[in-house]
Amino acid sequence: MFAHLPMAGGPGVHDSLTHGGFRRSQNIANRPACEGCAACISARLPVRDYVFSRSERRVLARCAAVVRHVVEAEATREQYELLRLYLRSRHAGGGMAEMLWSDYVAMVEDTTVRTHMVEYRAASLDGGPGILLACALVDEMADGLSLVYSFYDPAIARDSPGSFIILDHVRQALSAGLPYLYLGYWVRGSPKMDYKARFSPIEILDPAGWRLMARRDRTAQNA
Repeated sequence: MFAHLPMAGGPGVHDSLTHGGFRRSQNIANRPACEGCAACISARLPVRDYVFSRSERRVLARCAAVVRHVVEAEATREQYELLRLYLRSRHAGGGMAEMLWSDYVAMVEDTTVRTHMVEYRAASLDGGPGILLACALVDEMADGLSLVYSFYDPAIARDSPGSFIILDHVRQALSAGLPYLYLGYWVRGSPKMDYKARFSPIEILDPAGWRLMARRDRTAQNA
């Protein structure tokens, strides 16, 4: 299912559609509607109730020297080269693997909603910006932050940068007084998507609305 995000009132329309399980790609919001399959489940973290586990505190500690820079949603060649490195290493056979510079510019800049980029850089000793380690494209909603896409240098994979980006955005949402961090779709059993169920508490969207994910949801097979 697809819905166009209008120039006028785009942020409000985006908020409503996200609450209903849609995800944004440029100026289009979409939601899977596959006959006989409901594997893609929207997920969000209620950040006010979030308590970092021991392993999550270790992830934050390993990345304590990383410096966060919130910047305008403007594509840079530096970001694009890091994305290409990430895709070649982590998603070589995926649909984004051949993304061109023009595609990346559209992904970052072609939007009518409130959005920004977060650059994570190594601490610099000479006053410069520091080496770019990871990036996240983030939408700003009335009730939270929505992680649109994130990527990182594969050389730092052992430091769990993907988890760090999520945990750092829990902190950012809390600091901004926002109740939720939207993670997109969780797919049980998917090697690329199942990691989201490791974060707890986490809410998922079912036909009755948003609810806390129970332990049985994490392991039960799709009907």
